Amino acid sequence: MRLAASRPAEECGLSRDGVRLLVATTDGPAHVRFRDLSRYLTPGDLLVVNTSATMAAAVDGHRDDGRPVTVHFSTPLDDGTWVAELRESGGNRGRVRDATPGETVALPGKTQLTLLFRYPDPTAERLWITSMTGRNATGRDVEAFLAVHGRPIRYSYVPDEWPLSAYQTVFSRNPGSAEMPSAGRPFTSELVIDLITADVVIAPVTLHAGVASLEAGEQPLPERFSVPEPTARLVNLTRSVGRRVVAVGTTVTRALESAADADGTVRAHDGWTDLVLGAARPARVVGGLITGWHDPEASHLALLEAVAGLALVKAAYAEADERGYLGHEFGDSCLLLPATP
Repeated sequence: MRLAASRPAEECGLSRDGVRLLVATTDGPAHVRFRDLSRYLTPGDLLVVNTSATMAAAVDGHRDDGRPVTVHFSTPLDDGTWVAELRESGGNRGRVRDATPGETVALPGKTQLTLLFRYPDPTAERLWITSMTGRNATGRDVEAFLAVHGRPIRYSYVPDEWPLSAYQTVFSRNPGSAEMPSAGRPFTSELVIDLITADVVIAPVTLHAGVASLEAGEQPLPERFSVPEPTARLVNLTRSVGRRVVAVGTTVTRALESAADADGTVRAHDGWTDLVLGAARPARVVGGLITGWHDPEASHLALLEAVAGLALVKAAYAEADERGYLGHEFGDSCLLLPATP
């Protein structure tokens, strides 16, 4: 997207559900407000949402030579280490390119972060497997440390700091995402009630999103997710009666498709996914998608195309660019509704 939203809708005189919504169908686009969502869903459709809550995952520190740095905590691993990214402090906020294994970063609260290995493999240049020493060393202690010393991750297109509440959705329940599952941000309690009274069914999954600032060509990294049994049953029932399963965001799409068999049957699952959706692996379950607007080089676009097809996604982005839709986490939204089989 050429334009990025620099502040929450609430700071621009709008309600969250007052952002623009482009409804993309094979019959052409419609330009409405997000609060109009129920007009474009059919009774019996299933809307699947992500209950992951955003962590205050950015922490300031100092490198061994005294240079200031910002650490973006991304994902906790099963052994208690964390995947993290180092970013330059100040106005640039670009990624640190000269870090080396064994380097340490001094963090608040007499805590030290050590860079162990590059992630996900030795050829990677951006992310690290890290360990913490000090009073806040492993596991839940790191989450407590972030709650005290952290702040939400933000990038240069958002010049001002906003509270963590600005990065939560109405569905946020389980802390674990480094960056907000932002497709759910425009939902309000009033809109949820409107959808329920329109006989649209809503069901939860959880996928904890890591840092989303993927470089051009980078593939999505493994993420922890959970699809509960009641949601799996609802998905299968919805599809069996010819209704549409609509995912609220790429995170929900990845979770549902990771829990799907080859025939599209979804089963309850709790674990990790490294699924990469695209031309080689199209969506088997998700038949509609609510999403924000991503940069053209982002790997998220391959996932959108796996659900809606290349032609519909390209047409939607061309229309959004022409109409000046705003991208990124505080921006406008898109509802992709490809033709049903």
